[in-house]
Amino acid sequence: MSIDVIDRTLTDSATMSPVIRTAGRRLEGERIAALYGPKGDPQASGFAVLSRQIKAEGLLDRALGFYLRKAVLWTLALAAALTASVLIGDSWWQIVPAVAFGVIFTQFAFMAHEAAHRQIFASGKANDWAALFLGNLVVGMSYSWWQNKHTRHHGNPNVVGKDPDIAKDTISFLEEDAADSRGFVRFLTKHQGYLFFPLLLLEGLNLYKHAIMHLVTGQKAQHRALELTLIAVRLLGFGLLAFAIMSPPFAIVFLAVSTAVFGVYMGASFAPNHKGMPILPKSARVDFLERQVLTSRNITGGWFVDAFMGGLNYQIEHHLFPSMPRPALARTQEIVRAYCQENGVPYTETTILKSYGIVIRYLNEVGLQARDPFDCPVVATLRPRD
Repeated sequence: MSIDVIDRTLTDSATMSPVIRTAGRRLEGERIAALYGPKGDPQASGFAVLSRQIKAEGLLDRALGFYLRKAVLWTLALAAALTASVLIGDSWWQIVPAVAFGVIFTQFAFMAHEAAHRQIFASGKANDWAALFLGNLVVGMSYSWWQNKHTRHHGNPNVVGKDPDIAKDTISFLEEDAADSRGFVRFLTKHQGYLFFPLLLLEGLNLYKHAIMHLVTGQKAQHRALELTLIAVRLLGFGLLAFAIMSPPFAIVFLAVSTAVFGVYMGASFAPNHKGMPILPKSARVDFLERQVLTSRNITGGWFVDAFMGGLNYQIEHHLFPSMPRPALARTQEIVRAYCQENGVPYTETTILKSYGIVIRYLNEVGLQARDPFDCPVVATLRPRD
């Protein structure tokens, strides 16, 4: 069976049982490893061919003007939100600037992500410092933690035991992790697809926790003291500012809403890109281009989705050329898609709403493995239903 047939079967079969669909993604990953192993001649590989065309068109050239305009736009938006909050004072209208702050912090996180990928400046050091200050001081996340985690993800997307983005963290992305859940976590895991977006309300706090834990537990961080200082200024400063502007009840609601919007927005932007795509075994040796394309999903929707997702909707192209500036991704997509169509490499794209449905369904299918340890799967299958 060819890989495109497997993909259509998993996508289109509404009657297939969730357990078989989930197992099918692992089987699909194993089939990918068999069909798309490393190419013998690196210069003749598909990625080498694409790279030559991309470089010839100048699509890897820096786009500093684009990022300067974005920085000015979102800095003005930040100032406007702060001004509105000061003028509003004690009022439930504080929810409006709180939502705005959550959106603005996420947009700055997109820019920190792009700086970390060397997309903004020609100088690597300039990109590092931009990512550090944007990430730690503006967003409140640790640059060193993000860089370590994200680099491993890019090297091995959806590879079991190598991609930290499918490691268990409240949500289980692998059946074995779901099966090992216990207590209240088992209940969450059983229903994790439906609970995914509600749980994202706490994702902002989770990201802040990871940032702080990374820096205080002695993990690798070149500028540990500076990162901790900047995060403290960001988190404590923003909190103290809220309490200075409004009374405690309104300040608490304001901080809760801004943090919740930030968490939901971050999760809603990053989750659609790989969740529900093939899972590769740890031992898989798959050619670079096929590994990145077959485990990634693009999101369609035009300029609005481009702006909403900060360019992450071009996930396939971003994974193939992580240092490519955001404005070049649309043209690069045309080139990559055409190459995949000509060479029989499945290229996945869908709308943002359909992608959320895929993510929810996938997480629920994985969550089915979190059965009561005393339940017999065969009995559960044969048990009469009301």
